[in-house]
Amino acid sequence: MTRSRVKTKIEGDMRLDQKVSENSRAFRSRTSETHMRIRDAVISGKLKPGTKLKIEHLSREIGVGATPIREALSSLVSDGLVVREDQRGFRVAGISGREFDELLHVRSFVEERALRLSIERGGPEWEEGIVVALYRLQSIAPSETYDPAWEGCHREFHLALNAGSGSETLLRLCSQFFDENSRYRHLSRYGGTAPRSVTDEHEGIAEAALARDADLAVEKLMTHYNRTGKLLRQALQDTDEAAD
Repeated sequence: MTRSRVKTKIEGDMRLDQKVSENSRAFRSRTSETHMRIRDAVISGKLKPGTKLKIEHLSREIGVGATPIREALSSLVSDGLVVREDQRGFRVAGISGREFDELLHVRSFVEERALRLSIERGGPEWEEGIVVALYRLQSIAPSETYDPAWEGCHREFHLALNAGSGSETLLRLCSQFFDENSRYRHLSRYGGTAPRSVTDEHEGIAEAALARDADLAVEKLMTHYNRTGKLLRQALQDTDEAAD
């Protein structure tokens, strides 16, 4: 093979590799966007617990092929928001008071560990992340209905608290538990407002964390979660009684 033919072949292979890489990035982008849209529909309550998730319907609604839908649903199974049924496809995960109590217990256990590690290990970037996330959260008024902007900032703040832990496993669990808890919050029709100052609670947690007072930060975080949990339990009970 002459030198010119070798050069031509190499250049052709490089163009092919580049095209494959671009197609791969585009597929990942479609799958990520699809995952986000279905996830938001589940968390907001648009897709109710137990709803059968038909790939053909979701494909038409979102405007993507069946493969990104399947990939997104499989990922949401891992997130605990969707369940896979043998030979029957996918459904939105159900809810119950008992499952919520278990979720709150495990979430509190995991996030206490993550927060303590973050306070111990977190550096200037971790501190800055909390300050920025709190500022963004406080710039949007809480809403009784699903507000994607507020929800995104709320999620960012709670994850920022744990971002200094140095543990990808803990961060993944914190992210998953936040989403599962948010779904309960919206399905029980409890929004961001309540007869309490959630804004002050967030600020108090951040101040204690930035002061490196682990015991106080954990105490404030657990109080925050338990107050919300009490409201959610009552809302779930009221919903069950109304359905009977």
